[in-house]
Amino acid sequence: MEILQRPEYLAQVQHYFGKETIIVLTGQRRVGKSYVLMSLRDLLSASADNNVVYINKEKKEWDDIVTYKDLNKYVEDRYISRKQNYILIDEVQEIKEFEKSVRHWRTEPNTDLVLTGSNAETLSSDLSTLLGARHHEIYIQALTYKDFIRFHKLEEGDDALALYINSGGLPGLVKYDIHDVSEVYSYAQDVLNTALVKDIILKHKIRNVPFLYNLVRFLADSTGKPVSATSISNYMKGQKSPVSIELVLKYLKYLCDAYIVTEVPRFDIRGKKLLQSNNKYYFEDTGIRNSCVETNRDKDIEKVIENIIYHQLIHDGYKVNVGRLLAGEVDFVCVKDKKRVYIQASYIIGNDETRQREFGALRGIADNYPKYVISMTPLVTRTDDEGIQHLSLREFLKNGL
Repeated sequence: MEILQRPEYLAQVQHYFGKETIIVLTGQRRVGKSYVLMSLRDLLSASADNNVVYINKEKKEWDDIVTYKDLNKYVEDRYISRKQNYILIDEVQEIKEFEKSVRHWRTEPNTDLVLTGSNAETLSSDLSTLLGARHHEIYIQALTYKDFIRFHKLEEGDDALALYINSGGLPGLVKYDIHDVSEVYSYAQDVLNTALVKDIILKHKIRNVPFLYNLVRFLADSTGKPVSATSISNYMKGQKSPVSIELVLKYLKYLCDAYIVTEVPRFDIRGKKLLQSNNKYYFEDTGIRNSCVETNRDKDIEKVIENIIYHQLIHDGYKVNVGRLLAGEVDFVCVKDKKRVYIQASYIIGNDETRQREFGALRGIADNYPKYVISMTPLVTRTDDEGIQHLSLREFLKNGL
């Protein structure tokens, strides 16, 4: 089986080798964590100086490893003290009290550990409780546009971008007909259902399952819009399915912990402080998001574009917030290496009204940090409009800011 490489993640993992730090690959189910771990296994196994102990809890071969004691025994039987040992465990949360074993092996000389998991709460709480700050999380995302092209062997261009916008970046789609929308969305729904059941419903013993699915659909339809627990609770009352604000907050956290959506806080640009309400939620994968809504893509294209831009910015190393001005919102306030940039996401800048709305919001920011509008406006690659850069979505996804 060919494993398509994602070298940026391998480089991040290798950076932390030898630092007595447990490396944890996190992210939504089926975004490729297992394949990153297998790539790492193959890379490390190529050297005779290394001893790799690999466990994949999604395979029946390792069904007998149920508790931390089983894990200790398995590793002990394969540990070689004269070599550099790498312990790689996929879906580690399936092992009861795994953190006890992990804590022990971290203190062994010439030993590095790399784990994967699909639930932020489980990993963060269990590891932090026993290990303090001695673990580092590496967030594995769905495929970027460039990876999407490479995985599906596509020619870069508008057609490839349209496929990416519609299908999203789940690596498993490489086994399906990427041009068949019904097939793509069926797979996306299967991935979503698995994550909801395994990482939320069973884990938290969810009782109001219909509301959980309704909440996912609500967030899909509200992508890029400010959302509050109060507004969701009021919406459900209007649907004659009332839920409390407390329940909404709890389920939103569960969805974030399972990496299905990400909560992005708002930033008051003038006051230079984070705000506590009306945050936005973006989906880890736009294919999953698209499969949850019934509207045609031309009716919600700006939501998808905004979602795609957000995840590309995260991939490129930016910390991202939503910006708030007295006169309205700026889509993204981004910081990297202590430098700030502002970004507006749009579909087509086709008339003066749209131009004024998108560019005017950025001109209302009274500082000299770089400002960008990213859109799919035809014939635009990278232009300057009185100090504001206008980038095509394709140009941004290929080359960044």
